[in-house]
Amino acid sequence: MSRAYSSAHLAEIPTLGTPEPGSYAWKPVRHHFGIEAFGVNAFVAARAGDEVVERHDELGSNAAQHEELYLVLRGHAHFEVGGEQLDAPAGTFVCVSDPAVVRVAHALEDDTVVVAVGAKRGEAYRVAAWERKHIPA
Repeated sequence: MSRAYSSAHLAEIPTLGTPEPGSYAWKPVRHHFGIEAFGVNAFVAARAGDEVVERHDELGSNAAQHEELYLVLRGHAHFEVGGEQLDAPAGTFVCVSDPAVVRVAHALEDDTVVVAVGAKRGEAYRVAAWERKHIPA
């Protein structure tokens, strides 16, 4: 009988690729656990000032039209969502329900971690095109 759960510490989830200077390291949480119901990733900014959520919206040919929920798991981040500024210390949730809204976040402390969960409202989850480029289905 298979187990009904699994667990892993963030450090146990391999980082995919090598982050560019000033950017984040990507930990593909969904892929690690084999989750198929929703997208979930962790992004780690090594240094204060680094981008921890890339500037994007969820429209266009490479996006998935997801609603997204971000959780600052560790450290401190500064979000810009739809042109508004948001201070986000550890423990802060940021929900972006409109896929058209542009969002970005930068770390305010070294080793800031942001977890992102997303899916398209009202539809079964499909792996986003950008993720399929990096991790085969």
